[in-house]
Amino acid sequence: MTAEKQSVDAISAQLVELRRDLGRVAVEHGLDSKELKDVQARIATLTAKLKEAEAAKENDVPPPLKPASALDALERIGRSAKPKRQQQQTQPELPLFDPAKLDGMALDADVGDPMEHDPIYQADKSLKHLREFHRQLSEQLVAVNRELTRQADDAAPALRDEAEALRSKQAEVEAEIEAVTKELKALLQAEKQRKATELIEADEAGKGGLVKVRHPNRDFFLADLFDYAMKDDGASMEAPIFTLSTKPDLSIWTWTSKDGNKSIKVAPSVLGRATQHDKDVLIYVVSQLTEALNRGREDAKHRVVRFTVYDFLVTTNRGVGGDDYQRLQEAFERLRGTSITTDIKTGGQRVKEGFGIIDRWKIIEKAPDDERMIAVEVTLSEWLYNAVSAFEVLTIHPDYFRLRKPLARRLYELARKHCGHQTSWVIGLELLRDKSGSKSNIKEFRRMVRAIEADDSLPEYRLVVGSNDKVTFYVRDGARLIRGITKRVSGA
Repeated sequence: MTAEKQSVDAISAQLVELRRDLGRVAVEHGLDSKELKDVQARIATLTAKLKEAEAAKENDVPPPLKPASALDALERIGRSAKPKRQQQQTQPELPLFDPAKLDGMALDADVGDPMEHDPIYQADKSLKHLREFHRQLSEQLVAVNRELTRQADDAAPALRDEAEALRSKQAEVEAEIEAVTKELKALLQAEKQRKATELIEADEAGKGGLVKVRHPNRDFFLADLFDYAMKDDGASMEAPIFTLSTKPDLSIWTWTSKDGNKSIKVAPSVLGRATQHDKDVLIYVVSQLTEALNRGREDAKHRVVRFTVYDFLVTTNRGVGGDDYQRLQEAFERLRGTSITTDIKTGGQRVKEGFGIIDRWKIIEKAPDDERMIAVEVTLSEWLYNAVSAFEVLTIHPDYFRLRKPLARRLYELARKHCGHQTSWVIGLELLRDKSGSKSNIKEFRRMVRAIEADDSLPEYRLVVGSNDKVTFYVRDGARLIRGITKRVSGA
């Protein structure tokens, strides 16, 4: 091979880098951008060069011998001839990008993971996979039930069979989760609790936008019922009902969608408007109701939900001290006092009157020694319950409750609502400010969003703020992202 030809190694290395850049360039510059087309063109050019270089290498012939350099020539022949078989084995042809093979790729697999033989690590890993599987089953069951509510009772026998099959599969997964959980508890009892906690905290260090996991080893009932089935209602994910302020917000808030088809007016009580963190109560209650409806429980057909305060605090990653119980009581009061007037339909119905986010709440049981709430009863507003009963809900990631900033929580909600089954969502910064409900000027809002971008702590999604004030949210799942980009590029 002549000196002018690039080596197979060099071309292969360039191809690997370009293929890695393909997804990033598509997200940052768009599917129709010149930058993405340039990368695709370079990949095609380098692929052709790689084939030429390999062919030339295979047919490489040493130059004619010169008497004065016979020994040098023989040495060159030996160097080029002996390793030929080895070179063919160690330099395989790099295949062109094949989207069909993505499902079998483990893009985030750890090579030579030293924890692979640790039984606690393996049990925990298995439990996470099972919980994720259960989350997916729950999401499918919600979709089927949502469709059933739109059809007559005898019009969808296939859908009812599908719902029953999903419930049966859920029961199997729950039994397996129970077995693995018991196994993990037994293993953890043999280890020092302090060491286990330190490992978890060390793994999560460096994410300034996330609070630590306050209850890493929760009791069985909570872990298996809610970790993977937290639900948020679509109506409050779309409209900015809750204030992002951490101080009492006494202003009346109005919002109208860009197309003018949806509007909402939120009026606070003297205690202030309900906050983004107060919404944890609704997410918890909606999650319980949705799970009960998925299981076909009759008691889920009522707007009144009773729950244990300690269970709520642990599930939503809050502390369990006296101050935490007091803050929850204040949240109940803000939720009850915040009044809503809207034309947004839920469950196909429009509530044409002012209403509170919750209709009422009351303490069912108190601790005998310090008067702390033990159990409470919450009555959802008709508007919110209509959304739940029509399965107008979306599954959210448990790490939502670890996000410190109200704006980060709101951005995650919007990304979850608008990305859906897509791999990315692009929105202008000013429109994003309106959808989030922020009262900051555009300069300050840009700074806050860039801080969240730098922190990179949103569950499931990353966000990129472009120089043109376009904000792109895209999924963290590498395989799903590449599949989506490839599908859109091939369809363009």
